[in-house]
Amino acid sequence: MKNLRIVILVMLISVLFCFNGFASNQMKVTVFTDATWPPMEMLTKDGKVVGFEIDLMEAIAKEAGFKVEFKNVSWDDIFAALKSPKYPNSCAMSSITITQARKKSYDFSNPYITIDQDLIVPESLKVKDMSDMKGRKVAAQFSSTGAVELKKYKDVIMKPYDDIGLAFSDMAAGRIDGVLCDNPVAKSYAFHKKELKGKFKVGYSIKTNEQLGIMVKKGDKKILDLINKGIDSVKMKGLDKKIIEKWM
Repeated sequence: MKNLRIVILVMLISVLFCFNGFASNQMKVTVFTDATWPPMEMLTKDGKVVGFEIDLMEAIAKEAGFKVEFKNVSWDDIFAALKSPKYPNSCAMSSITITQARKKSYDFSNPYITIDQDLIVPESLKVKDMSDMKGRKVAAQFSSTGAVELKKYKDVIMKPYDDIGLAFSDMAAGRIDGVLCDNPVAKSYAFHKKELKGKFKVGYSIKTNEQLGIMVKKGDKKILDLINKGIDSVKMKGLDKKIIEKWM
């Protein structure tokens, strides 16, 4: 009996050793994100990156069998960082719309969510459509879909921002008249920020049907295949729906 116990103990130790060895040998993928875009990604008071896309990326990694490390960088720096040789195994997940222009320089995963653009305005402002914003100052983040959409309205004064949160602060102070951005982000600032609650409303929605994807280096099939494997598994198990319910 004693010998049997020893054999079982040795087997358990061996299994545990193999499991730890497998876990430690998992590939680590660096994920670049701009954590100024709640509820998609944001910083906690202690500097931790959290949000819908953070939880989704962690679920994708778990399903596909790799580890992730998030790096918070500015929106413009995401694109440069992904091309850096310093991070060979990397991707970017930061509400990045899949476009033909971006596909020329990067590859994209299968889309994981579809969004539109919302125009947020002060509660007192009456808006039926974008024509009511003629001569008014409307903010959008640099190089975002919101900025691209605003350029279509020549009579609207576009005010570009690096940080969309500053745009909402400026609107609360009366310095601008509207903010155009992804609808999950728009609603997060307009209705869930305690300091801004009751000040804003959705003035108008633009149906852009943007598909968001995870961006990888051009030609990086190894990382792309891993990510798509994870996305497919997450969707098949309905894990994405649970994460959407949590954050949106």
